Amino acid sequence: MGVSMRIVLAQFDFPVGAVEANARRIVELILHARDVQQADVVLFPELAVSGYPPEDLLLRPDFLLACDAALARIAASVHGIVAVVGHPEAAGAVVFNAASVLRDGRVAATYRKRELPNYAVFDERRYFAPGEDACTFDVDGVRIGVVICEDLWFAEPLAACAKAGAQLVLVPNASPFEHAKAAQRDRLLAQRVTESGVAIAYLNLVGGQDSLVFDGASCLADADGRIHPAAEAFADHLLVADFDPTTRRFAPLDWPVERDATKAAQAYRAIVRGTADYLRKNGFSQVVLGLSGGVDSALVLALAVDALGADNVLAVRLPSRYTSELSNDLAAQQCAALGVRMETVAIEAPFAGFLDALAPLFAGLPSDVTEENLQSRCRGALLMALANKSGRLLLTTGNKSEYAVGYATIYGDMCGGYAPIKDLYKTEVYALCEWRNGAGLGTRDSGLAKAGAETSVARPESRVPSPGSSVIPLAVITRAPSAELRDNQIDQDSLPPYAVLDAILFREIELEQSRAEILAAGFDAATVDRVLRLLRISEWKRQQAAPGPKVSRKAFGRERRYPITSAWRA
Repeated sequence: MGVSMRIVLAQFDFPVGAVEANARRIVELILHARDVQQADVVLFPELAVSGYPPEDLLLRPDFLLACDAALARIAASVHGIVAVVGHPEAAGAVVFNAASVLRDGRVAATYRKRELPNYAVFDERRYFAPGEDACTFDVDGVRIGVVICEDLWFAEPLAACAKAGAQLVLVPNASPFEHAKAAQRDRLLAQRVTESGVAIAYLNLVGGQDSLVFDGASCLADADGRIHPAAEAFADHLLVADFDPTTRRFAPLDWPVERDATKAAQAYRAIVRGTADYLRKNGFSQVVLGLSGGVDSALVLALAVDALGADNVLAVRLPSRYTSELSNDLAAQQCAALGVRMETVAIEAPFAGFLDALAPLFAGLPSDVTEENLQSRCRGALLMALANKSGRLLLTTGNKSEYAVGYATIYGDMCGGYAPIKDLYKTEVYALCEWRNGAGLGTRDSGLAKAGAETSVARPESRVPSPGSSVIPLAVITRAPSAELRDNQIDQDSLPPYAVLDAILFREIELEQSRAEILAAGFDAATVDRVLRLLRISEWKRQQAAPGPKVSRKAFGRERRYPITSAWRA
């Protein structure tokens, strides 16, 4: 390398609405980048001042004024370094998604995002006007450009920077995690640097925001097409690299890389980070959940411990007349392995009370799903009472397969404030259980999500897996899944085998295939029709479900908005 420029990327969490706290953290990181890393330029994520996505906060003049004032304070602190900071910019009657270049105590230039995504989880055209002009600036004779997130997916914004002489383009992002997105991003970066001849420093936000989880995984692309390994995902880091303007190549310096990019590992860590941040940002430090001895609640328990630590998790067994001894034993075994406090509250008394109260109205009618749902609602009421009394957040344990076909009881097992595995199909639940056992992340304490609570600029140490610490009993994974709401019940009494169910659901939900396309793939027509009908009539339940972290391409909620009342048939 010749004479190089030092670039720092602030892969940190900037919570939505925490304008003052975000501004303080930005100033702290700028000073750290200047004084400790000796950086020339420090880059912050998209809308770092306001947090992303601020949604209808952007319609409030007082919020926009607060963001403007925070940016001015940040700018006043910038000396001896150049900072590029994302923020909403109010300009008369319109608002822009902007990134400003701060230097010498002032705002030296502002770039306004040109391409505004309005699909999937994004609603940017509701709030922002598109920018038009390119933005470049010089630092010690090196020409640097800025584009924001979605701009990178179109050739013109980067080409405009190259035309203006940029050797390096900084790209602040707020790009939510989903399966396989990193590979798609790397292909795009390779294409853009090849087209433009400029190098790219790609910084992504990290942290959980309601149902979104931002993975960070920031990366560098040399102008010759080389894509450097991504930074560690789901962790806060102040990333440091040197840039050679002659060769237009990077030399990563302090750049911890991702060690396990497998689908299960990424999904597991996304859920842990999303759960930890949801709790922390909403003022909770402890959780409670119902532990049935089944695979779903077993996975949620492990996730909760890894997010919060065992001391902050309470597991409750809620046995009924139909609960097997195996279920009770497996729940106790897992709690012992994880070091989690377990309580037992039998539901027989409240269940019998409901049956007695309803007996005159139910006289002469056969038992059916009504009595099954009553048991689930007894559990929901008891768990909510425990959550209220203890100040804990109740985690619900339903998965995507169940939510899709309505195999969940509204006001029963759907009770809760957060649903960690609601975007995992049942087959994925098994895969994550097996990964968690094999990864050996420890038992009684967890460091997986602690980065989200850090306020220091120091990079938290990552948890190193240790072998032989399986925490989900093998019998939980291998036993036939059952709701245990009647004698000898298993899920497959009511549903197709999960491998078949999930394959049909994946084609309809993620791939948006028609009935004809699904049938052409070889599925039984009666089974397909049954699954599609269950999916259609369960929309009303899903719209009342607790939020949970998105890990797929099509999560229920913002990303898949179907009407409850609809005559359409695929």
